[in-house]
Amino acid sequence: MKRPGQHGLRQRLLALALLLPAFALPVQARELLAVGAQFERVFEYKNNSDYTGLGAELLRLMAARTGNTVRFRVVPWARAQAMLAQGQADILIGPYKSPERMVHMVFSAQPFYQDQIIFYTRQKGGFAWDGDYAALKTRRVVLLNGWAYGADWERIRPGLQVSVANSVENGLNMLVHNHVDVFISNRRNTDPVIVRLGLQGQIKALPKVIDVQNGYFAFPRSTESDKLRLQFDQEFNSLINSGELKRLARRFDVTVP
Repeated sequence: MKRPGQHGLRQRLLALALLLPAFALPVQARELLAVGAQFERVFEYKNNSDYTGLGAELLRLMAARTGNTVRFRVVPWARAQAMLAQGQADILIGPYKSPERMVHMVFSAQPFYQDQIIFYTRQKGGFAWDGDYAALKTRRVVLLNGWAYGADWERIRPGLQVSVANSVENGLNMLVHNHVDVFISNRRNTDPVIVRLGLQGQIKALPKVIDVQNGYFAFPRSTESDKLRLQFDQEFNSLINSGELKRLARRFDVTVP
């Protein structure tokens, strides 16, 4: 077999050397904007300008592993969803899946936390519920703006006396002051607020679970964001397989699917 001459070999090595710097250039890091509402233990803004919670910690890890950085912003939940749908944010932290949301956003392949949806009522003279939604027709119900509560709730919601609150605190205060009879929320987001507001003796959680919802990361419906979503899905699977997700979930006291 004929071996290449020394001159030809040198030319090939020179061409390869000229190409290497281009491939070796570091990928330009991108700053991602992740938005969400104040979600207890999932995404929280602290007084020292720090963001914490399971969602924030996971995003920091995945951003670093994909050569990106991430900054966070807490806004009202309805606005956070609108920002993502309009391409003003790269990631939405913590939404449940719903048909309406899937029109405007693409969800991560796997959820990263799980919630129980329940009713809250007043300790005295409150509302007792055994699973019959017909009992709600004579009750005043408050829910949270922009939240999804599952298919069963959406089926029975028409015809009910429904008010909308912009925060868990507002919903609980409406209940305490007898403006409504029932507050529908999730335990993770609500129980810590009840303690923080000192309402343990005035409000109780009804034991029957309405629904169980999984929470995800969501991305804009665009070709540009598809690559980021797929990268994050891959890194998130690594965090699941290594046990890191469960470790972080224990640290933040969050239930994982």
